[in-house]
Amino acid sequence: MRYAVGIDLGGTAIKYAVIDEEGHLFYRGELPSLASDSKEAVVGQLKKAIDDCVHFTHTGPLVLCGVGIGTPGITDEMNRTVLGGAENIVGWENIPLADILEKETGIPVCVANDANMMGWGEQAFGAAKGCSDVLFITVGTGIGGAIIIDNKLYGGYKNRGTEIGHIPLIANGEPCACGSVGCLETYASTAALVRRFIRRCKEQGICFEEKVDGKSIVKLYLENHPVAVESMKEHWDFLGHGIAGLVNIFSPQKVIIGGGISEAGDFYIEQIEQKVALYAIADCRINTTICAAKLGNMAGTMGAAQMAFSNTVRKGKNAL
Repeated sequence: MRYAVGIDLGGTAIKYAVIDEEGHLFYRGELPSLASDSKEAVVGQLKKAIDDCVHFTHTGPLVLCGVGIGTPGITDEMNRTVLGGAENIVGWENIPLADILEKETGIPVCVANDANMMGWGEQAFGAAKGCSDVLFITVGTGIGGAIIIDNKLYGGYKNRGTEIGHIPLIANGEPCACGSVGCLETYASTAALVRRFIRRCKEQGICFEEKVDGKSIVKLYLENHPVAVESMKEHWDFLGHGIAGLVNIFSPQKVIIGGGISEAGDFYIEQIEQKVALYAIADCRINTTICAAKLGNMAGTMGAAQMAFSNTVRKGKNAL
């Protein structure tokens, strides 16, 4: 049995674990990412996470075959470099991250986008296990995701594609953080749901004492609050349009919906299913099932470990 370290780098925390090829977790930990300090501080925390896992394996003893890291932003997987696009980490661009950490730890390291690793984890160990063609979408502050075709992550030429959250949805729509307008995440993310709900409430003179978030809007929806019902229906409609377009192009076996709001209940996924059925071409969606993610906040960590296993096989690296 082989073992690898999976690391999920976020703007607030670094989640990491030692995992075997069957997806069993042997050890897990968490560190602050120090993302607002500097890129050097973040790299230092990643090394601490790896060192902690190595220390654990010495008590086993277990032998690590590699380390996989899921990071925000765009990565050049050929050169194992973070190129940029991670707005939540200071200076996180043009960093040969895999090379740096391999020199520091002596263990093979590979790096990929964090949303891709979440999808990879669900395909290897979660809701899409056994499927070769998968679309993974995470709905949160933004919208990210992964596309898996014939058991391979698809990233476009030189890994510059699959920015699912930035599908143009509304012509001449609201500005998006990416610099464009009308993007899917600007209308269908949980942050967009909250923003548009609050806007409607203000227009109707409705105030709430507590902070409004996706969870509270779902609760109000279930209580049949008219503004929450209107907002949720709009949210599903936007999301359904975006997913239907992807189904028409890729016709996956499964569409996996992740992110905190996807855990609201079966009704949430059922509403997305109805919208996709309405907007997608019937012959394109005939083999597609839509379901909620299973791995929760460990999807990225487990996907990163799976990448390390795959990377070791592909490059023929020896375990260390």
